[in-house]
Amino acid sequence: MRWLALAAAAVDREADRLTELDSAIGDADHGANLKRGFAAVTAVLEKEPPPTPGAVLLAAGRQLISTVGGASGPLYGTLLRRTGKELGDEPAVSRARFAEALDAGVSAVARLGGAQAGDKTMLDALLPAAEALGESFGAAREAAERGALATVPLRARKGRASYLGERSVGHQDPGATSSALLMAALDEAAA
Repeated sequence: MRWLALAAAAVDREADRLTELDSAIGDADHGANLKRGFAAVTAVLEKEPPPTPGAVLLAAGRQLISTVGGASGPLYGTLLRRTGKELGDEPAVSRARFAEALDAGVSAVARLGGAQAGDKTMLDALLPAAEALGESFGAAREAAERGALATVPLRARKGRASYLGERSVGHQDPGATSSALLMAALDEAAA
């Protein structure tokens, strides 16, 4: 739960920046949508704390799907729900076990969105983060941040930004940026 509370705080703090990034290549609602969604996640988890890490992620994923509009709700909801489902009812989770579960969550996001690395999406941060998590939480954070920055020169091939074609080049992807925020919160929670 600490991870998601820290993620909610980061999204709240960075919502205007996320919306600004989204205004250049999207529909200018990414920050506001995630802020609303993670506030709802925090409220649900505080009201009735789930008993296991997997149950926490399942509940958070359901809440994001039901409160966040656009593609972000289903994508982030799928990430958390699939990760939680993979963890099952384990009462405590090692970093290695969490890395396996997160990898399954990231794969589910890729299937849902039909995207891959280099498409200028949240996967450009999540894929390297999931891989680096095998090494450490800090490595996952750094890989996600590098992945988000690496979206700047890319031409979007998926999502709303893909409608802009060449005009999407030169802008950092908001989904990759918010994914990097989540990985930074995970690193902070693990510290």
